[in-house]
Amino acid sequence: MRKQKIWLFIMFFLPAISVCGDGVYKKSGKGFRDLNKNGKLDPYENPAESMEVRLQDLLRQMTLEEKVGQLAHTLGWNYYEKDERGQVRLTDLFRSDLKNRHIGCFWATLRADPWTRKTLKTGLSPEEAAEMTNLMQRYAQDSTRLGIPLFLAEECPHGHMAIGTTVFPTAIGRASTWNPELEKRAAGIVALEARLQGGHIGYGPVLDVARELRWSRVEEGYGEDPFLSGSMGSAYVRGLQGEDVGSGENVIATLKHFTAYGVPEGGHNAGMAHVGVRELLTELSYPFEMAVKAGALSLMTAYNEVDGIPCTANPFLTNQLLRGQWGFSGFVVSDLYSIDGLVSQRVAANREEAGMLALRSGVDSDLGGNCFAAGLVKACREGRLAEADIDRAACRVLRLKFEMGLFDNPYVEVKKAGKQIGTPEHREVAREVARQSVVLLKNENKLLPLSKEVKRVAIVGPNADNVYNQLGDYTAPQAPGSVITVFEGIRQKLPGAEIRYVKGCAVRDTLNTSIEEACEVAKNSDVVVVVLGGSSARDFETDFLETGAAITNARRVSDMESGEGFDRTGLSLMGKQLELLKALYATGKPIVLVMIQGRPLELNWAAEHILAILTAWYPGSEGGRAIADVLFGDYNPAGRLPLSYPRHVGQLPVYYNHKSAGRQDYVEGTAAPLYPFGYGLSYTTFAYDGVKMRVEGDSVRVSVDVRNSGDRVGDEVVQLYLRDEQASVVTPFMQLKAFRRVSLAAGESRTVEFVLTREHLKILDLSLNWVVEPGFFTVLIGSSSSDIRLTTRFRIN
Repeated sequence: MRKQKIWLFIMFFLPAISVCGDGVYKKSGKGFRDLNKNGKLDPYENPAESMEVRLQDLLRQMTLEEKVGQLAHTLGWNYYEKDERGQVRLTDLFRSDLKNRHIGCFWATLRADPWTRKTLKTGLSPEEAAEMTNLMQRYAQDSTRLGIPLFLAEECPHGHMAIGTTVFPTAIGRASTWNPELEKRAAGIVALEARLQGGHIGYGPVLDVARELRWSRVEEGYGEDPFLSGSMGSAYVRGLQGEDVGSGENVIATLKHFTAYGVPEGGHNAGMAHVGVRELLTELSYPFEMAVKAGALSLMTAYNEVDGIPCTANPFLTNQLLRGQWGFSGFVVSDLYSIDGLVSQRVAANREEAGMLALRSGVDSDLGGNCFAAGLVKACREGRLAEADIDRAACRVLRLKFEMGLFDNPYVEVKKAGKQIGTPEHREVAREVARQSVVLLKNENKLLPLSKEVKRVAIVGPNADNVYNQLGDYTAPQAPGSVITVFEGIRQKLPGAEIRYVKGCAVRDTLNTSIEEACEVAKNSDVVVVVLGGSSARDFETDFLETGAAITNARRVSDMESGEGFDRTGLSLMGKQLELLKALYATGKPIVLVMIQGRPLELNWAAEHILAILTAWYPGSEGGRAIADVLFGDYNPAGRLPLSYPRHVGQLPVYYNHKSAGRQDYVEGTAAPLYPFGYGLSYTTFAYDGVKMRVEGDSVRVSVDVRNSGDRVGDEVVQLYLRDEQASVVTPFMQLKAFRRVSLAAGESRTVEFVLTREHLKILDLSLNWVVEPGFFTVLIGSSSSDIRLTTRFRIN
């Protein structure tokens, strides 16, 4: 009876609605949304029906070709064009792909960068983007047989990769905040800015545990530790998806790249991973498990193979582990052309075979759209592929379209996109994330913070006033003035001081330098701020692979030495940067070294000679202000390293939670990293005391008193590590199990409590079963993995 009343209400009292260019609904004269144009209300068109009833009704009406079309993710930026007058229109390719291929998902429709050839002029503003995606949805509703709404997937690793959006620090910087709640808040902004423009899926977070630092994509993930990566990634998922993915302000999170992608052979992007099953399950895949249990609705397979089986065709990973053991209920998408890659990996003879292999292995969507195409239809008609396999994948995609409410309202409000994207409030959050991400590595003689009374400041270095060098890979073109560099941030901080800037040298190019000029400016200054490091900045002369990865170019030397495709053989500062730093040091002036970088670059000489060093990673559009806040004492740094900072590339892999009790030193020197995992200095000091512990059934409560023993407010990141003293298999020497960032006024104390559960104590035993074994566990609490202040132990019977 209740369902009947709702249906009558919809039929007679709710006028049908249509959408204009501004996303505002208007009456159309019909009593319902007749998506299949048959003049009656079908169950899949009826909001009063349950989602499963609607889904099955739609599936029954779909042809085989239409089902396969829902499984292809094609390149969306090819579906619109903008003329010289600024008029945006849909392309013939768009209409052709919807008519002939029944495409249901687009990727990177709003992406703008050198690869897509979309610029500030030829790309779309937020309002234009909202208008254009509405136009796409209108065409899909009115001009296709069943009116199935489109899914638009967008790159969202550190902001929505579109024009006019907020650019946050890259994930390696956000990991340095050790602040999941702030990560969730930032992700909520990313989701809002993508959804208001018509996006539905956000590609992110990247959960690749990075232990090969020559690899080009270190910047995209949360570092070397599975628990920190999983904690930050889970927060990002909760921020993107919110409480209700159909809220109109949230998007589906897509976890990347499943799995073992961050430990490639030789540091080569997409290289094979040499890992055992136990390491795969307990460490490299653990962040994905955490994020899946946090509710992630989509996951992307990786390009690499593990033990001879490509991740895009590995039924153990996607069917048994992901769905069977972890309970994942969303859909799996390949990485771009990774199904095509099964042919080059020689596990499939052609794209048709590759498509069947991936589909049977649990991949639901083909990013690129070459393999989930006519070949699947042909194979099904010839009896070589079960239609049930196609139905299963189509249901996983379509179910989420229903869950997001797209069959009832696929449109967005254009005016909101113009008002709520890239706002000052969003930029202020980006500034706070950048401030919390700064890691103070050295502060000899308390050089920092600098006095605001300083009269003359020299700012030198290739990353001191380069907009794109501080943003990282997967960044859209930026409007003039929208990014605050270090030079601009300091200039704003000290309006009455003499601020002089000299580039000194490029990141990589060795021909054009101004080192002598930089030294002359330094000699006439009170302090020198040197900004060195790397760059992931693509430009319109960069060459690209079909997958979008950048490739080195022998014809020219750009600054780019990091970012997807820019793997390295070493970790030294490139170009003339070290020569510049040594020349400035020779002037005798106090030097502060700021590193803007996508991976930890070698700092051995600097650590020995330079008084103050900090890393800001790629700090985003508000990075310059955030760094100036730290340098001049308006913000007390509390970032902590999310990876071990190596002394030399020959140490790799170097990470804190290794399996043996210790590592033997090398002939040439220590095996210890230059700076350990979890390390970071502050302008104040903290004391630890009063560790307490009690076992309560299946859980263990551990508390510690932390006091700010210095003279200024500051944040401390309290870190809890666990050591299993004896187990049936070899376990890490120590493993991060809990952490908390707390803010304390000078002299303030606080009790910080952690609860350890079976989840924290379990191991994968000899039979690959998760168990909690009896025995002693040591709890180690401190300020970093090498600065343990208190220990205690307990026994599990």
